[in-house]
Amino acid sequence: MGSYFLKEEVNVLGKLGCAACLLGSVLLVLHAPGDKDIQTIDEILHLAIQPFFLIYCACVTILASYVIWKIAPTQGRTNPLVYISICSSVGSVSVMSVKAFGIAVKLTAGGDNQFTHASTYVFALVLVVTTLTQMNYLNKAMGQFPASLVNAMYYVGFTTCTLSASIIFYQGLNTSNWTSILSMICGFLLNFTGISLLTLSKTASSGPRGKEPARGVGMHSLDLSHGRYDHVRTSSVEIEHARGRASSGTHLEAQS
Repeated sequence: MGSYFLKEEVNVLGKLGCAACLLGSVLLVLHAPGDKDIQTIDEILHLAIQPFFLIYCACVTILASYVIWKIAPTQGRTNPLVYISICSSVGSVSVMSVKAFGIAVKLTAGGDNQFTHASTYVFALVLVVTTLTQMNYLNKAMGQFPASLVNAMYYVGFTTCTLSASIIFYQGLNTSNWTSILSMICGFLLNFTGISLLTLSKTASSGPRGKEPARGVGMHSLDLSHGRYDHVRTSSVEIEHARGRASSGTHLEAQS
């Protein structure tokens, strides 16, 4: 949509990458297993404090902190995956927080006040921090790179990280249908292929622009050489005229 509404240039490789990302994400959404039915804040708190999900949250925190403080200042403006990795990984935790806080609000609206539980405020705090971090670096990515590239990569990365976090959070796929599992694997592979094509299209599109200065130098050299040859040609004509004037003067002197 960026190529149509924002007038961005997307080559054939980029369009193929966007199509692969879209198809892979559709496969993931259609064949992803449903979440378990959770009705109380205590149930979701019990799932949130499981060792594997705590390890996942710790890995996301360490990875996002390292990328923010070490990699983003030096490579954030040249590689879109830097900002996208922060948004996708942190966004997967925000989705779990939204679900927990949403359940708390729904139960409170039904008459069972959940704001007396400390876990409700913990989920709200995590939701605010992760959402602000996610939106901050998504805006930075949109400001540095084309919207068509950022939207496709973010859509794929966010979907992949969210499904991974959901599988860890609910302790499994919650399905035994091998057709759905194989379709999910194909969706992941298509997403990774689409990201690779988008990255290659960005490199290919930046290549001709990088060669323009050399072409400009070549044209400038050609202009200079053309001017030099014109100067030589003009000088030769002037020499012939000078010789003609000299011979005419000598002939007149001989006659006198």
